[in-house]
Amino acid sequence: MKEFFENFLMPTKTIYSMWAIMAVILLFCFIATRKMKDVPGPLQNIAEMAVSGLLNFFSEVLGEKKARHYFPMLASFFILIIVCNYSGLIPGAGELFTVPTSVLTVTAALSTISFVAIQSSGIKKHGVGKYLGTFFKPFAFLFPILILEQFTRPLSMALRLYGNIYGEELAAETLFGLFPVGLPIVMHILSLLFCFIQAMVFTMLLAVFINEATEDEE
Repeated sequence: MKEFFENFLMPTKTIYSMWAIMAVILLFCFIATRKMKDVPGPLQNIAEMAVSGLLNFFSEVLGEKKARHYFPMLASFFILIIVCNYSGLIPGAGELFTVPTSVLTVTAALSTISFVAIQSSGIKKHGVGKYLGTFFKPFAFLFPILILEQFTRPLSMALRLYGNIYGEELAAETLFGLFPVGLPIVMHILSLLFCFIQAMVFTMLLAVFINEATEDEE
């Protein structure tokens, strides 16, 4: 219980870690797009592949038109989360700096922003009255449950991301202590996939919820 509340608070080290990660992302984007060429260099090629891959993925969830409209926000969430997750693979993570997504305050903040984005998208699409009216369908008595669901979604997103990343870090630290030879390499390989999946799941859920909030009325 003590560790839970310690992770709910945002220590200064976590704030510094977040600023450092955002600075690295901005620096990479600046360098990769500073001199765009018809024959891309390594950084530009990585950036173009990332944009193309993410756009195709979100297009499958939202459709091409919606995906292009919401792409800057969705891509920003994905890139920030996956870089935060992968920062845990850097030597010294947890001691010299904090992995932001292993702190509940950070994941709660990301989920709160997601909640605002979902609701504002629905209101912008339908207007306040019509958007609230969607919670009375198919039956009016479901309104309290559907409203409650809107608030439990960001909570579950925050806890899922926090629990998986924090749990993965804790398990890896324990296993490294028991089996210092061989297993760390396997764990690092699995962590590469695991961190990617968690970032993808969070942003996929956000895309699904936005699509649901902005569906055309029948």
